[in-house]
Amino acid sequence: MSGSRQTIGRRDTHIESVPAVRLRSANSFSCGYQPDRSAKETAVTVEITDPAANHLLAALSRADFTEIKSLLKQVTLEQGEVLQEPGEEVEQVYFPHDGMVSLLAVMKDGRAIETATVGAEGVVGVMAGIGLHTALTRAVVQLPLVASKISAISFRKAVQSSSSLRNLVVRANDALLAQVQITAACNALHTIEARLARWILQSSDRSRGAALPLTQELLSQMLGVTRSSVGEVAGKLQAAGLIRYVRGNIEIVDRRALEKTACECYSTLRQASVLL
Repeated sequence: MSGSRQTIGRRDTHIESVPAVRLRSANSFSCGYQPDRSAKETAVTVEITDPAANHLLAALSRADFTEIKSLLKQVTLEQGEVLQEPGEEVEQVYFPHDGMVSLLAVMKDGRAIETATVGAEGVVGVMAGIGLHTALTRAVVQLPLVASKISAISFRKAVQSSSSLRNLVVRANDALLAQVQITAACNALHTIEARLARWILQSSDRSRGAALPLTQELLSQMLGVTRSSVGEVAGKLQAAGLIRYVRGNIEIVDRRALEKTACECYSTLRQASVLL
């Protein structure tokens, strides 16, 4: 792909209305939680003005992008929307432009913990392009999302017709697998303080806004710890002048100091995304 990388310029492409997509709310991941399957459609159709905001779309050759551009539909999704559940068929593939999606391993008793995050550097449901029809994780919008989406069937056809696109899918999956492995080690070996600092930095990298809508409940679910632990550690970070935490919103005050507090996994994960 090194010889075919081209940045896609600004495109004002008219997009027809998007058919209803099944999205579920995920305001809680507590034990026994069942997603709301009656949740109303929250996707909003807008024009695709800069699909190159997603790094994978930007890495496509002109020919590959032309192949799928008419099939892309841009949507905005609210925090808490569930894009896929483990064991269900992958119906849509999402290329984030702005915001963040969390991938969670879900236990039989309903408990869940984050194994990876996806932002503008990646894609949700990428393996649907080479035959993995069933989701292995729950995908939840953690920061309000703007993304281009394509049906899994259309994406699979495009991948089958392009070896360079197929190679990009494999690379994207390799990067995701590396993130899952690093996150597993991080959860087992590093302190809550270091992991929380890493998570705040990752979220900031995927958001254009200064304030991050991250409640104690959400952070406890993502890190697999109690709310009281999150509150105690967040209080220490705030007292040290690293963050400002008010009413479920976090703002980074001293990024350099926060990076020093974060575990090595933050820089490792950033390097992995650059390699992709």
